[in-house]
Amino acid sequence: MTAATAAATATPQRATDLARLRLELQPVTAGLEVPVGLAHAGDGSGRLFVLEKAGRVRVVQDGVLLPAPWLDITDRVGSTSSEQGLLGLAFHPAYAENGLFFINYTDRQGDTVISRFSMAAGEDAGDLPVADAGSEMLVLKLDQPAGNHNGGHLAFGPDGYLYIGTGDGGGAGDQYNNGQNGATLLGAMLRLDVDGGRPYAIPPDNPFVGDPDVRDEIWALGLRNPWRYSFDRLTGDLYIADVGQNVYEEVNLQPAAQAGGQNYGWPIMEAGHCFPADRECDRAGLALPLLEYNHSQGCSITGGYVYRGAQFPELWGAYLFGDYCSGRIWGVAAQPGDKPHVVELAQADIRLSSFGEDEGGELYLLDMARGELFALVVLPR
Repeated sequence: MTAATAAATATPQRATDLARLRLELQPVTAGLEVPVGLAHAGDGSGRLFVLEKAGRVRVVQDGVLLPAPWLDITDRVGSTSSEQGLLGLAFHPAYAENGLFFINYTDRQGDTVISRFSMAAGEDAGDLPVADAGSEMLVLKLDQPAGNHNGGHLAFGPDGYLYIGTGDGGGAGDQYNNGQNGATLLGAMLRLDVDGGRPYAIPPDNPFVGDPDVRDEIWALGLRNPWRYSFDRLTGDLYIADVGQNVYEEVNLQPAAQAGGQNYGWPIMEAGHCFPADRECDRAGLALPLLEYNHSQGCSITGGYVYRGAQFPELWGAYLFGDYCSGRIWGVAAQPGDKPHVVELAQADIRLSSFGEDEGGELYLLDMARGELFALVVLPR
């Protein structure tokens, strides 16, 4: 594993001795059908919400998978082949008061749909509230030229805005020329104010507002297929895992103090390298990744979270991520005064589709192949 550090920021909130740790996967529940994402509602319930690719959201409560779906939109989700399906879920920061949440899925035409939903009315206080599948309000729709590279993740930032990661439209080698095209919303990180307009408003401090060559919704561009990104709940730093083409996988870091507008380089670069490898490229103005790894260690990155839970203080402040193909899980932290270093913490026999965290910051992961949910447990080596 190599680490490029141009975008790195050493902070005192990071773990410093990962080499002494190893991770173990503790089974929580099974019986999920092709799980691809996990979220919590921030409502004090302790429930975990698991996305099934076909279009269902399932609830895990106190370690038990509830039998009935919390939300079922299988009638709207199209093909689940390739990288299509139900891909993202984000609860509004005021969900406990307003009952609003947002879903990202590919429809029956294969296009990306981001919609707002609300809770069903009339639930008794003692019943588990369920989502109202009929409450859908379209926020944004993106034409997708191919079935892969749909991105799909959704997350609210500490600023209260909704961040939407989009892929480059699919195919290979950015064949649709979207990665560096500011006129499209593909191949980018979008930032929307879903409270300021219907269906959304543009945050006035979005970095390209007023630029005729770049859409106002864009927060950053030059992404290939961001598969899971997250904000450090303490610092506000944004970590973006971007799936590579043939050779490299990467994690990009945008420190909270930066105001957006980054260009992460695709397809000029694959991670920190010119793309294709046999040509020279101009790296001026491009944001280099925090870290990268090559395909000798996996084939498709799955982004994770900075650990801010209470159970394992020795892990506190480390960013965890993994690889879908190899099942490897790594942590990265910064020694005071040193460059970030990456440590392999586990290699599991799973198809690692997603990490997730609960309200307290404890971490989980999903095995897409066997439909299992695991909690991450820290042990000494």
